[in-house]
This record gives sequence, structure tokens and C-alpha cells, in this order.
Amino acid sequence: MFDLFHEFDPDDVVHWGAIPDPLGHAGGHVFENNLMGAYNVLDAAGRVGADVVAASSESAYGFAFADETPLPDYLPIDETHPMRPEDPYGTAKVAAEEVAEMVARRDGIGIVSIRPSWIQYPGEYLCRDRDPSEEGDGNIWCYVDIRDIVDSVVAAIDADIDGHEPLNIAAANNYADMPTRDVVENWFGKLPEQCDIGGEQAALSTAKAQEMLDWEPTYSWREAADEDVAGATIF
Repeated sequence: MFDLFHEFDPDDVVHWGAIPDPLGHAGGHVFENNLMGAYNVLDAAGRVGADVVAASSESAYGFAFADETPLPDYLPIDETHPMRPEDPYGTAKVAAEEVAEMVARRDGIGIVSIRPSWIQYPGEYLCRDRDPSEEGDGNIWCYVDIRDIVDSVVAAIDADIDGHEPLNIAAANNYADMPTRDVVENWFGKLPEQCDIGGEQAALSTAKAQEMLDWEPTYSWREAADEDVAGATIF
């Protein structure tokens, strides 16, 4: 890895390669693959002075893949919310963010750890197949369009970031098609004591990303779920 980075001497690196969830894989394999992949990329980037945009996850908070989904400490959830994962995928993301802190501190590079919500693709919004009264608590009924992810990565590359910054990236609304307070209370039986959320506002706050990257979500399930767009191409 270091030899490649030294040869090409990149200004910026995007690290988005990993096993995408803990399902269907041995836990130790998920943890080792994802954490060591992140470590190798971050360490090599730091050694050559390249800034990094890396994929973390909303799973770092510990709602996804938990045996019993905990009620968030507060809503909306910002980047300072405690991270309490119970699975190898989310735990590897937390550990990778600690590696990012170390490398940024040691080498003085800028690192953005993007914590995306459940990624959806235009015309293939799987979240809309879910009954919010029966499931959806693992991502607190949040989602994000892949195009908003791409835009956030580009914005992070262009931004002047000092040190390591984790950023939530999510759509502006929930996918439950009902007020967020209602869907949360219906599921958990109560709301957090601190609940400053209105309408169908997403449970994940993207205020920090909007401030640091001058980015905001563009796409909503209401239009994108049935949208017909050309597939990705390398040309």
C-alpha cells in the first residue's frame, strides 16, 4: 500500500472499500477486513501527506444490528452522540475513526469520516418496501441517496479540513412518510427527553456537514424512488 501511495503521491484519497454489513460473514472476518483496510489506507495516506475522505457509518452509533435497538439519547442525532455498537461492523467503524484521529494527529492531514445513513439508489429505494411499524429502527428510519453521498465526498475533498472530522450524511426527511416523533414514539413507546425534531425531519442531523462542507441533501424518496436514471459507467 505505501509503495503505491509513494509512487503516485496523491493529494487526496477516498477510501470506500469494505464489507458493507456483518450479515453473511464471520464476525472476525468483517472486523479484521474493515479495520485493517482502513488502517492501511489511512496510515499510507498520512505518510505521503494526502488528505482522506473515508466511509464510516451510521452503524457506529449502535442502532443497526443491535439485539434490541436502544432509544437514542436525544434527537436529532449529531456526531457527538455516544457510539455503542454491538456488532463487528459498527465496532470496526468506531475503531477506524480512532485510527483516523491518530493519523491526523501524527501526520497533520485532514480526514473526513462520512457516516452515511442507509444508501438508496434512484429507482431502487428498498427503504420504501419497509413497513415503518414493523422495521426501520436500526437506522431510525433514515436513508440517503447515493448521489448525495457522491456530492458529499466531492465537497469533503474540496473543503479545507484540519484534523479528523466525522460527518453524518442523510436525506432531509425520514422514509416512513409520517412525523418522525410519531414513528419513534410508536416504536419505542416514548421519546428522548431532549427531542428537538419536527415534521418528517431526519433523525440524523446533517447540520455539521452543511456548515463544514457547504453541502446539503438534494434527493428525497418522494421523487427518487421511482426515478429512471442511467446506470453508472467508467466512461
